[in-house]
Amino acid sequence: MTVSAHFEPVDPLGLDLPTLVAQFGERFGKGEYHALALFRAIYRTGMADPRALSEYGQNLSLAEAVAAQFPVHLPPVVGRSGDGSTYKFLLRLRDGLETESVVIPMKSYKSLCVSSQVGCKMGCAFCETARLGHLRNLTAAEIVAQVLVARHVLGEPIENVVFMGMGEPMDNLDNVLCAVRILSDRRGLAIPLPSITLSTVGHVGGIRRLARLATLAPPEGFPRLRLAVSLNAPNDPLRSELMPVNRHWSLAQLREALVEFPLPRPRDALFVEYVLLEGVNDSRAHALEIVEFLRGIKACVNLIPYNPGPDSPYQRPPETRVREFLQWLLEAGQRSRLRGTKGVGAMAACGQLGNPDRKRAR
Repeated sequence: MTVSAHFEPVDPLGLDLPTLVAQFGERFGKGEYHALALFRAIYRTGMADPRALSEYGQNLSLAEAVAAQFPVHLPPVVGRSGDGSTYKFLLRLRDGLETESVVIPMKSYKSLCVSSQVGCKMGCAFCETARLGHLRNLTAAEIVAQVLVARHVLGEPIENVVFMGMGEPMDNLDNVLCAVRILSDRRGLAIPLPSITLSTVGHVGGIRRLARLATLAPPEGFPRLRLAVSLNAPNDPLRSELMPVNRHWSLAQLREALVEFPLPRPRDALFVEYVLLEGVNDSRAHALEIVEFLRGIKACVNLIPYNPGPDSPYQRPPETRVREFLQWLLEAGQRSRLRGTKGVGAMAACGQLGNPDRKRAR
């Protein structure tokens, strides 16, 4: 079987199943049967060679053509560092840049923190990734590859995915949503939408777009896809100092977007991430401002004691202040929890990702 010369090989990791089916029709005159067999094999077993699939057993020429047109080349693992059972792994991309992902063991499952960009342009003052700057967006295939490597190369039973690695997901939303559609397909990795979280610094345009998509059914929509918002300061002057995004979208604009975000089920809630910086945003007045900001919004505050990097100008508050801050929130009626810190020793904790050599070079 021959394929027309004008068709260039395509990485199937960047194609959701309907698109893959359409490509099979255009390239080979075949339909869902063969496309689904390849899709299932890649994501369920990590095996990407159609010549080994029974569905292609009677058509070796088709298997050869599919293998040539849809090659899967997972990026190699070029680094791994751990802190207890939490560890970070690095994947080398074709242009020499690297993604960073973190495997996080939870009580009954394992979660994977994935990157959506190499670096980030949001410039948050306390974030190590911000020092790297924005190098480029990741493609949907490069995002999906992080999960595939974790599951099928490293053997990790990943059941939960959080877009809390390098980058601002709303700044690369088309590729992120394509990846989410692939990750959540029940015929493949089958990670449910409520087990996938997008974390944003407060990109109001992205939040509003996601809110519209949350009202639509799959595959066009993303109902119950979880949203986490990094607040980190409860008033405009302080937040603008810590997070430049606040100079573009104020807290009032952010609040309006959060109020309107659809949460159809009683147990659904937004996650509000709050990194505690000693002497900066950890007073009782700050806690009460958070409560007021979130009044009328179904939200759970995740308190994160600051994870310092090299030469950081900020410090982590003492454990007594962290517990005190949590208690202030709870006493004021705000649903809150203290998020366990994992991976600090391997520079794999929240806010610590980013190639240190490239940071120094920049």
